[in-house]
Amino acid sequence: MGDAPADRHPRVLGIDPGLTRCGIGVVDGPTGRPVHRHHETVRTPASAPLPERLATVFDAVTAAIDRWHPDVVAVERVLFSSNVRTAMATGQAAGVVLLAAARADVAVREITPTRVKAIVAGHGGADKDAVARMVTAQLRLATQPRPADAADALAVAISGLVAASAPGGVDRATDGGVAEAATDWEGHLAARGLRVVGGTPSGNGRGPTAGGRR
Repeated sequence: MGDAPADRHPRVLGIDPGLTRCGIGVVDGPTGRPVHRHHETVRTPASAPLPERLATVFDAVTAAIDRWHPDVVAVERVLFSSNVRTAMATGQAAGVVLLAAARADVAVREITPTRVKAIVAGHGGADKDAVARMVTAQLRLATQPRPADAADALAVAISGLVAASAPGGVDRATDGGVAEAATDWEGHLAARGLRVVGGTPSGNGRGPTAGGRR
């Protein structure tokens, strides 16, 4: 699949890779007002053989690509973890996601967790709840996506949308764009047509509660 036609905004399939739970989210542009299309969480039982679990993830991602025809598959990049077993499982799941995208000939963007947080929540140290709240606000959803893996996948999709729209790719989008443009939570929200309705002050790594402009 190639780039999005000039007459429509790009569509991004975001993946929060995991073997027990793999989050999948689909978002359309534009970057300033992303549109939610779909989210789900694929689960595999720990009792199942590893090849079978990986096949389940692969089949689910392949099905999502076939259904939604994304221009980009954005995957949260696997980083080192103190839990070796978890890191290996996540890496294995990410590998089959990359394989599914390659088989479908879809462009891939790997984005680190810190950069996902910086793009979506304006702070690379934001916690999962702050990211979920910002995803809910930016996509103008009535409730937060559940479970958390689905919210994380939508955050990755939003980040992939920003990266796909930036001439310099992922690094340009995070290091030279959204992350630096927002010097505080209020400014980050205001830039997206959102408003602060509560939460903790900016600068503490947690972020506020956000609501859409009514």
